[in-house]
Amino acid sequence: MDEGLRGLSVGDRASVIGFNEGAQHYRQKLLAMGLTPGTEISVVRVAPLGDPVEIKVRGFSLSLRKHEADALKIERIV
Repeated sequence: MDEGLRGLSVGDRASVIGFNEGAQHYRQKLLAMGLTPGTEISVVRVAPLGDPVEIKVRGFSLSLRKHEADALKIERIV
């Protein structure tokens, strides 16, 4: 089941499965940051109001704003 990054809690892991429609602007930016389909991510930290979200991807930390995170389609890894 795919869901957004907002549905994950600290410590949860997920895999990038694609990008949402209408997110072309952020798609290129996220791809350049290594968020390609099949990439595993884990949530490291979430700000008190949920924005931004810090994730660990490919061995480095990355902070994403809500509108950037909404561009990602992910699948939770159980």
